[in-house]
Amino acid sequence: MRFKAVTFNVQHFLNYITRQIDMDMFEKVIRAFDADIIALNEVYGGGEFTNQVEEAAKRLGYHWFFARAIDAWGEGPYGNGLLSRHPILDARIIMVPEPEHKSEDDYYETRCLLQAELDVPGGLQVNVIHIGLTPPEHENAVITLCEHVQAQRALLMGDFNMTPDDVVLCPLFSFLKDTAVLLDETEEEKLSYPSDDPDMKIDYMLHTPDITALEADIPAIVASDHRPHTAVFDL
Repeated sequence: MRFKAVTFNVQHFLNYITRQIDMDMFEKVIRAFDADIIALNEVYGGGEFTNQVEEAAKRLGYHWFFARAIDAWGEGPYGNGLLSRHPILDARIIMVPEPEHKSEDDYYETRCLLQAELDVPGGLQVNVIHIGLTPPEHENAVITLCEHVQAQRALLMGDFNMTPDDVVLCPLFSFLKDTAVLLDETEEEKLSYPSDDPDMKIDYMLHTPDITALEADIPAIVASDHRPHTAVFDL
């Protein structure tokens, strides 16, 4: 079975150019992917905004799940989202532990892992995460992922806030493969942030070795502040 997946930090569907919430524009962008599985970072689940994951799912015809990480700045629940053409059999929210000690000079934000089981032949676990900005948050997130991401038929997608040379990622690469090896860097360097002039890759699509990645791309799309990361897989 072949399927296409996308991970996209949509910055609560904020149009990077107009700086306004623009569900219409993002609907067109996401629809054009024609993807089966879409991981979303930085989405609202209600409050001052609508449940953005539910609204996107209704517009596009997907099953959906929202994973609340925090109640953001008085504006409502905020976290990660999943859109899937395949029914979601089960989904859960796994919190990433807070650092024991926090520097007054750094910004910290509680993070979570969205984990879902999809109704596909043989099963598929999908994991969506947005990792924090500081080294202690990086370490806690990687420990959480190593504990909870299964070693068979699993995807891990999201904004890691780390570049590929960060040694903190090594435990993940010990049991997951990175689709970045398939990025065609002959035409242009495939970086993901910021979208208008990217100078780093911090968005990832990892998979267990029993899933075959056939192609991958980071298309030059300026919609959010991040570029989306796409890949095609075969189960």
